Amino acid sequence: MNPLKQESLEILESFNIAPNSTIEFSVNEQSYTLSYEWIIDSFLQANEESQILFVTALKKAAKSDNIGVEKFFEGMGQLILMTHLSQKVTL
Repeated sequence: MNPLKQESLEILESFNIAPNSTIEFSVNEQSYTLSYEWIIDSFLQANEESQILFVTALKKAAKSDNIGVEKFFEGMGQLILMTHLSQKVTL
């Protein structure tokens, strides 16, 4: 297993969040469900620098009283979803 994925999963575990837990998003009255693990896997498909940036930001969120792990994943999931949906739009 990718060490950065393992580290991300360990952070989830430390907050008693199961990797298969999901976050629901609604965009234009359509529902999308993303799991924490899917979000991790999606970001870890990027280049090495982006992978390290993702895990570093996750660590900071885990230590933050303002952001927290769940809000971090909500934001990252929303970013992935909006990026994916915008790529499907044709002009």
